[in-house]
Amino acid sequence: MAKETPKEKAKDQPKVNKEQFKAQKKEQHQAKLQLTEIPKGPVAPLPKGYKVRVSDNYLTAVRPALMKDFNLSSPMAAPKLVKVVINIGVSEAKENIQALDLAKEDLMLISGQNPQVRRAKKSISNFKLREGMPIGVRVTLRGIRMFEFFDRFVSISVPRIRDFQGFDPRFFDGRGNLNIGLKEHHIFPEINMEKSPKARGMNITFVTTAGDDKKGKALLEYLGMPFKKPEVKKPAAK
Repeated sequence: MAKETPKEKAKDQPKVNKEQFKAQKKEQHQAKLQLTEIPKGPVAPLPKGYKVRVSDNYLTAVRPALMKDFNLSSPMAAPKLVKVVINIGVSEAKENIQALDLAKEDLMLISGQNPQVRRAKKSISNFKLREGMPIGVRVTLRGIRMFEFFDRFVSISVPRIRDFQGFDPRFFDGRGNLNIGLKEHHIFPEINMEKSPKARGMNITFVTTAGDDKKGKALLEYLGMPFKKPEVKKPAAK
């Protein structure tokens, strides 16, 4: 039997209208957009129309309150939370690389994002450290993941800290950014105690656009961050 030529095959196939062709192209374009909108990393895609509680609260209640307290004329001048940076130092990684993998997995569970491995910039002979050695993991959260982490940290993790009485306002760096040091990462419910029995310290930095500590504290306090209340001196008994 003679083989069919490409022209004969094209004749046999049903003709596609211009409207159908445009509809198919539109569906393909929407499918590509949906793929790009799904957040990258070890997290499930967010449902359609999902709103973050802390972000919604900032727009409706916190920002108007900050504008009123500091006499700001524009909502763009109100301080806001920009990013959250989480660091975990792993000093034993230079001898046991598995410790680094475990810390990386723990930070991934806590943040919902793949962490970055941090390496030594200088060689220090006293600490048996060479340039380029892995010494920790870091992750930077922005947008939805930042507000989700903030909500989980304040609502669930902070109440699990032993003898917690509020964060010290002196933890601010002078520009409205709050630096918190934690002794144990077990306060996060995502951590499995059987897989990660050793408690690891971590540093969390909340970066804001406040510019000074007063505005930065007011912003985080309105969002729900608990701070130590100033001690009221009792009058001496006569």
